[in-house]
Amino acid sequence: MSVNRREMLRLGAAGAAGLILSSAAASQTLPGLLVPPATGTGTPNPVPVAPQPQVPAAPAGIDPQLFARAKAALDSHQIAARDAIGIADFSRPSSEPRFHVVDLQNGTVESHLVCHGRGSDPAHSGYLERFSNAFGSYATSEGAYVTDDYYYGKYGLSLRVRGLDWTNNNAEPRAIVIHHAWYAEPEMIQQHGMLGRSEGCFAMPKASQDKVMRRLAGGRMIYADKLA
Repeated sequence: MSVNRREMLRLGAAGAAGLILSSAAASQTLPGLLVPPATGTGTPNPVPVAPQPQVPAAPAGIDPQLFARAKAALDSHQIAARDAIGIADFSRPSSEPRFHVVDLQNGTVESHLVCHGRGSDPAHSGYLERFSNAFGSYATSEGAYVTDDYYYGKYGLSLRVRGLDWTNNNAEPRAIVIHHAWYAEPEMIQQHGMLGRSEGCFAMPKASQDKVMRRLAGGRMIYADKLA
């Protein structure tokens, strides 16, 4: 079938009109997609961006490599509570504040004394020599922990923790917890140059324990490690 030039022009005009009608209908049903809303200055409204926590690169007083490991553990274990973490730096002696509570939103750090297990320091030198996850080792275990529920025990109010790695997954059956102890008080350093030893628990001075539990309870992460 042949189409003359006049017929082609008529069909083209009809198609163009249909296209105009389709665009008009679309603009009525989806105006937000086709025409960006304008402000009083004639520019599109920006999409609001939700504020995100500002995680510091390396908070003061914490080894950058250790902090990087803690952040990686926070992500790999998909910890939901991400406003604060605890980092126990067992590279340092027990005479130094080596349990750090880090505010991941503003980078501030509070540091506290903490004991290591007697199985980790058989000679009682004040330094952690080895980690262990074994039952009966009375040693500190390395890795990521998440805080659990409160309970009243031998040392009063204490906080359970669960080990998340193969290096500390016996923490709960070994009864590894956060508690205060007389041998963790600063007076021990004045008298002996170091703290006493726990049986693997994060034993702290009473004042520090209260602050640490208040900040890290509720499923927050604790990361314990030694770099050297």
